[in-house]
Amino acid sequence: MSLLALTWDDAAGPDGRGALRLLDQTLLPLTTEYLVVERVDDLVGAIERLAVRGAPATPSAGAMGVVVAMDEAAREGWDEARLAAEVRRVRDARPTAVNLAWGVDRVAPLVPQGRDAVLAAARQLAAEDEAANRELSRLAADWLLARVDRPRLRVLTHCNAGVLATSAWGTALGVVRELHARGRLEFVYADETRPLLQGARLTAWELADEGIPHAVQVDGAAASTVLRGMVDCAVVGADRIAANGDVANKVGTLGVGLACREAGIPLLVAAPWSTVDLATPEGATIEIEERPGEEVVEFAGTRTAPFASPGYNPAFDVTPARFVAAVATERGVLEPAAGQRMDGVLTGS
Repeated sequence: MSLLALTWDDAAGPDGRGALRLLDQTLLPLTTEYLVVERVDDLVGAIERLAVRGAPATPSAGAMGVVVAMDEAAREGWDEARLAAEVRRVRDARPTAVNLAWGVDRVAPLVPQGRDAVLAAARQLAAEDEAANRELSRLAADWLLARVDRPRLRVLTHCNAGVLATSAWGTALGVVRELHARGRLEFVYADETRPLLQGARLTAWELADEGIPHAVQVDGAAASTVLRGMVDCAVVGADRIAANGDVANKVGTLGVGLACREAGIPLLVAAPWSTVDLATPEGATIEIEERPGEEVVEFAGTRTAPFASPGYNPAFDVTPARFVAAVATERGVLEPAAGQRMDGVLTGS
């Protein structure tokens, strides 16, 4: 955990009141560069191009983004209607992940109390995210170790759900980190996660930084790795979890879930409770964000497909609850594949 995805820097900003500081994840692993965000336009752009990303990180970014909007409003002389519209822009920057809107909605009612109240609430939200991630990682590790009869586990991951995707610690990669700390982790297979390679660029970077044994594999190898008996479980994050336990996550997760179901090994989803959207009854109603096709048919600005061939680029897919062995949140572990619903067991905790 040598780097954090985001923080509020009290020494930054044009007026000395501080600014949101983001690690630009589009440049990793080759370049470590921070963005100082002083305008709503810059924050929305950073969210859309995935300079800051990961469902658990976005509520902190969104909450601190409300402070960015308030500071810009003070500098530019916006009225209340303009400020509210700019806050909504931050809230709606990524439609599939529910956490971003949740973070903005948590602090926006405090705007009449002033920016210090909003900033304090945003910082508290980030601290709570780290605590939640550590707790859900502990609970998930306990659940896995109680069900997988091996001294050390072999784990498959998809996309990045580590420190870089959260305020701190990580969700799916937090579970990996917890197993490693207990001496119960043997090896990690990290899917590269096309087309933006979050697994190859970010997950592998985090694993290497902590000395965790791992290899990067192409997404197309995941099902074979599972069915050949090379892993004991798959652990992934989530961008939204419906009330019935359907899980929206990075595209490719569904294929991992299908392979795990066929092989009889658990697919465990690790996510904070803020990722659970009880207002969404099932995965079929989740809006799936489509990103620019150029991300699929180009690599580093070089065309890799015929110019006449467009790219199809859904950012997420939905894994049905019947393929999800467990969902671990800081409130406990539910088993959707066994019929447990997110809105029926832990909602009152």
